Amino acid sequence: MPIYRYDAVNGQGKKTNGLLNAYNRRAAMERLEELGLAEVSLKDKTDSLELKLTTFFNPVKTKDLVIFSRQFSVMISANLPLVQSLRIASEQTDNIALKMNISELAFEVDGGSSLSAAMMKRPKIFTAFYTNVVKSGETSGRLDEVLNYLADEMEKDYDMTAKIKGAMIYPAFVLSGLVAVGVLMMVVVVPQLTGILKETGSVLPLSTRIVIGISNFMIAFWWLLIIIIIAAIAAVRIFLNTPLGKHTWDLILLRLPVFGNLFQLIYMVRFTRSMNTLIVGGVTISKSLEVVAAVVGNYVYRDLIEKSRQSVEEGGSLARVFFDSDTVPKMVPQMITVGEKTGKLDLVFRKITDFYSREIQNILANLVSLLEPSIMVVMGVAVGVMVAAIILPMYNLAGQF
Repeated sequence: MPIYRYDAVNGQGKKTNGLLNAYNRRAAMERLEELGLAEVSLKDKTDSLELKLTTFFNPVKTKDLVIFSRQFSVMISANLPLVQSLRIASEQTDNIALKMNISELAFEVDGGSSLSAAMMKRPKIFTAFYTNVVKSGETSGRLDEVLNYLADEMEKDYDMTAKIKGAMIYPAFVLSGLVAVGVLMMVVVVPQLTGILKETGSVLPLSTRIVIGISNFMIAFWWLLIIIIIAAIAAVRIFLNTPLGKHTWDLILLRLPVFGNLFQLIYMVRFTRSMNTLIVGGVTISKSLEVVAAVVGNYVYRDLIEKSRQSVEEGGSLARVFFDSDTVPKMVPQMITVGEKTGKLDLVFRKITDFYSREIQNILANLVSLLEPSIMVVMGVAVGVMVAAIILPMYNLAGQF
């Protein structure tokens, strides 16, 4: 659907501008009139470089979808027609890519398509998880409730992800700075001191010779280092794009010391929260497992969920496969078993989610406290190596005079 940039004047005589989706130029002009705007200029920006760059550098984020879901839910609960609600939501969102997609949804729904079917055509914006929840809301006639609940759960997942990223910023920044300083020392500082040490003719300690050798190699073969680094990154990326590579990497994440337990809880919360949302939305257990397997984000857990789905479809227990896995906390299958017996799986999944969400917050708080002294130790060791290799020989040289 075409995108138009307009410059207009509102009823108070103030100038305003923005982007507008419309079937054609005439429809765009009529829409401006409905909004009480007098057109000054209207330009088609559908294939413009400006629009392409804007959508590339400003993709649709979880926060944008949360806001859209809430606004859409409010309008549906106020008994506004579906197409009108989508058009209003399109005008209210600031994200250009989402604005375009919502406008196209309105066009397709107006043409007779269901909302979930139109969303399924846009998997980059609306995931299988999102569209299945919407589909269940359409079927049950509780679309407004489902959308609001979906926004709540997406917001919780977004907050958890933001906290994890925030906790990693400090150590990542310090370690990056440490690497940069180390390279600078090897390339600039060490070569200047090397000449002075060699002029003395004295036998240099092994540590000093190793540091000087590394420095000389980095200066003489910097181009080879760059090639090796690029080749290594490319090889790792190619390997990680294979099923074996993805499974291996995800298994390594779950086995890491200290961090492994954190990753296990993160994926478990993602699984239980998604299952709770889908079940509350009216999606069947089997279909919920199929959807969650695709969105959980870890191949080890994906395989477990797929096996659980097969067990459920064969008439078995959902928890049976989880009992046999050493990457799933033992409390989880036990509680799922209780949920299956009582018929309250949604409540059980919500309780598990709440419990492990608090556990993740506690682990993150302890991890930050642990990382700070650990980083100081690493920095101390690095400084100690440089002192032992360069400063001490210089000090001994000065003591000879």
